[in-house]
Amino acid sequence: MASARAMIERRRSSRVLIRIPVQLFTNDIHGEPVDRLAEAIAVSRNGALIRGTFEPVLGSRIEVLNGLSQEIQEFRVIRVTRSEESSVFELGLEMLYPTRNFWGVQFPDEAL
Repeated sequence: MASARAMIERRRSSRVLIRIPVQLFTNDIHGEPVDRLAEAIAVSRNGALIRGTFEPVLGSRIEVLNGLSQEIQEFRVIRVTRSEESSVFELGLEMLYPTRNFWGVQFPDEAL
């Protein structure tokens, strides 16, 4: 397992702890559409940690609607962790086509 320092050094951009309502759109394993409300709890220019009641397949693609800006971006699921609440999952998502300001926040490593 990588050390915490190694993980920080590997990060492409800083994270911001935040609460942003999001809506997730994807297809389930049977190809049926899935549409779930969730919450972004940490974001970066390249991804997000999302908390919700949906367990996607690792590597699957998900469209995320930012509930504040109403913008949509496509992400890939890179981590799925069941939280202490049995029906809640934390999803590590990587933005497939990063944009400068999808989340609408100023990141600490950005020049003012």
